[in-house]
Amino acid sequence: MNTRRLARAAAFLAFALAAALAGSCAPPKGGSAMNEKADEAREAELRSRLSEEQYAVTQLCGTEPPFRNAYWDEHRPGIYVDIVSGAPLFSSADKFDSGSGWPSFTRPIESGAVKERPDASYGMVRTEVRSSVADSHLGHLFPDGPGPAGLRYCINSAALRFVPVEELEAAGYGELLALFPDFERRPAVGRETAVFAAGCFWGVEEYFRRLPGVLETEVGYSGGKLPNPSYEEVCAGGTGHAEALRIVFDPRRIGYEELLRRFFEMHDPTQVNRQGNDIGAQYRSVVFYASEAQRAAAAAMLASLGSSGRYRRPLATELVEAMPFYPAEDYHQDYLRKNPGGYCHVDFGELKPDQAENEGLVPR
Repeated sequence: MNTRRLARAAAFLAFALAAALAGSCAPPKGGSAMNEKADEAREAELRSRLSEEQYAVTQLCGTEPPFRNAYWDEHRPGIYVDIVSGAPLFSSADKFDSGSGWPSFTRPIESGAVKERPDASYGMVRTEVRSSVADSHLGHLFPDGPGPAGLRYCINSAALRFVPVEELEAAGYGELLALFPDFERRPAVGRETAVFAAGCFWGVEEYFRRLPGVLETEVGYSGGKLPNPSYEEVCAGGTGHAEALRIVFDPRRIGYEELLRRFFEMHDPTQVNRQGNDIGAQYRSVVFYASEAQRAAAAAMLASLGSSGRYRRPLATELVEAMPFYPAEDYHQDYLRKNPGGYCHVDFGELKPDQAENEGLVPR
């Protein structure tokens, strides 16, 4: 046996020994009574905002089905962040089609974004990949990838959230635009983003979803400092977040000014921390602007409406530079489509429930 083979064998034995000592890929929990209480609180918080599959994958080292997950066939430019912490993990620039049925990457965005550890579960010796910030299970690392390093980070979609390049700034990841040097040179035609808060986001989403030219909608939380808040935390009132709606629209079909006009029409912008039967700072009226053009348009409309005599009270709508947007739990998304008789403070007027679909503008 030559020197290289001996070194290889020694390395494998060392890895196997470490894997045997490590056992399952699940991290150790508990210990003291204080640690057990902290673990229970964290588990309850995660279960409240993660889907069953997301929880099973990230906390119980589960594996989602190949070819039947969100991102294995995702080809848009953007980044993939930790579903638990929101920390950036991988870039589309390093994604490749491995044929495995799971998202595969040649490397993480930064070497410290993930950590590796031996995994001897299921009678195999593998390298588990975990997120550094949240210590959640992501997938496994294999030595069969392309490129000089020959690595394949095989990651579960359920452990990730994809942020398209055009939404990086609004989502709080603007510093990572440097990973996509060609993006700013491409004309911004076809898709733009607006973020509004106008009370309970169930009705706000359903209202804007029906507008011709609106391509996508997503409800979430924005305006506060707590990362990845749960619905319960926002309702408790200490996060600073408002229930918000992110709208992706086609500016050739509906302009930002029209969205603003609709925004002021569909709720009462004079109410402070309230809409309909809902009371609390999370129901305040906010325009989150993502550019100077959006800020100027919103400021002009606020000034015009304020001097129009239309309202008996001063306008309470806040004009705030776009802050990180955290998507709400799955059961809040498209809530009124799933629950047509659910509570809503919005009058939809002439907007028909199927108007957008009939025009082929909202892919679902």
